Amino acid sequence: MPAVKPLRVSGETQTESQTTTLTQRPWNVVVWDDPVTPMSVVVVILLKIFGYPNNKATQLMLTVHHEGRAIVWSGPLERAQGYCVKLQSAGLLSTIEQDS
Repeated sequence: MPAVKPLRVSGETQTESQTTTLTQRPWNVVVWDDPVTPMSVVVVILLKIFGYPNNKATQLMLTVHHEGRAIVWSGPLERAQGYCVKLQSAGLLSTIEQDS
């Protein structure tokens, strides 16, 4: 509940409410490198699930290939979980983690 404090203005009393909004840290969807899935298949899956442009999907695939993982999406927990399940159903190793 917001804190309310009285204000005095020219003999009148008014109230001012102060609301603090807590920003939740987003959740990251992570795709992990695996020795089985061809790189071209990873690109197609990212295009299909996220609708990314070909250049972005290719860049993310190369990050997975060279660094072993890539954050492919960030946002609310429920959507991150949904994307993770879709990626896993398509055959990619994926997890979610809360952004630090």
